[in-house]
Amino acid sequence: MNFEGKTVCITGAATGIGRGCAIVFAQHGARLKLIDINTEKLESVKEELTEYGVDVEIFTCDVSDEAKVNAVAEKIGHVDVLVNNAALWRCWQSFMETPVSEWKQFMDINVMGVVYMTRAFLPGMLEKEYGRIINVGSVAGVYGNANMVHYSTTKGALIAMTKALAKEVADKGITVNCVSPGSVSPAENPDIDYTEPSILSFMNRTGSDRENANLICFLASDEASYISAQNIQIDGCRKKQ
Repeated sequence: MNFEGKTVCITGAATGIGRGCAIVFAQHGARLKLIDINTEKLESVKEELTEYGVDVEIFTCDVSDEAKVNAVAEKIGHVDVLVNNAALWRCWQSFMETPVSEWKQFMDINVMGVVYMTRAFLPGMLEKEYGRIINVGSVAGVYGNANMVHYSTTKGALIAMTKALAKEVADKGITVNCVSPGSVSPAENPDIDYTEPSILSFMNRTGSDRENANLICFLASDEASYISAQNIQIDGCRKKQ
């Protein structure tokens, strides 16, 4: 994979899979535009990436705010690759215990955040007749997780959006795909190759940030030019629960 001369925008880039993507894309020569709500962690990731000698710009932004997304997009300009990774996910409560306000927060970030980002950058891709959009979903959007109904709903919506949008732009040089991780390693661990035991997969472990990033980078590459409208699970042979 070679991303020299390509500009890649990643949301939720300060930790976890987003940070892993920033590192792997940098290792393959991409120019990076990194977005997150946490400025301090973004600055730390930018410092980390200096060893790869690529151009890196960081932008603090709440993706659920359309005006702020548009303002940041105007500063960034054209991008070749958009990775919609920013999301809320840590939750564990029953459907009846989940307040409507939390539903709205999850919808605003996990779904509308992707809508705002995609609407901001898709016109430039259409003009250039080239683009790669990768949305980060979840196996929760495929199977549905009890006590995570609102999260599962948002990820299911994202998978459907991926498939529908891909069909609109398939003949315009743009691919749209979704990557749905299963159990992932804790974002707090700085080692992007770290895994730990997990009973949720038949491989008996979590997936590393690098493993998830490798798949995302492949889908963003020219090697994946005939792949679109797909939701690819990366889950270590998930046990359906």
